[in-house]
Amino acid sequence: MTQGTTLLDPTSEKAGGMRRPIAPPPSLDRLTVGFLDISKPQGDIFLDRLETLFGERQIKVKRFAKLTSAKQASEEVIADIAENCDVVVEALAD
Repeated sequence: MTQGTTLLDPTSEKAGGMRRPIAPPPSLDRLTVGFLDISKPQGDIFLDRLETLFGERQIKVKRFAKLTSAKQASEEVIADIAENCDVVVEALAD
């Protein structure tokens, strides 16, 4: 008897299906970049450094944070990012 293999999909079952990736902007000039700290250890250090580098290039940055890495960002944070940012950097670290 042959034993089968079970493959699990790690994505949320709530997801509305696959989306095509969008092309990155050719430049960050005149764009607002959102930084989302997902509250993993050291993620803020990465974003602090990145914010310094972006500031040297006069790139506008807005910071956001999740309360805990174990949960999704709140609807308010997601809405704020969507309304006020052109692109987003999400910090993952440990």
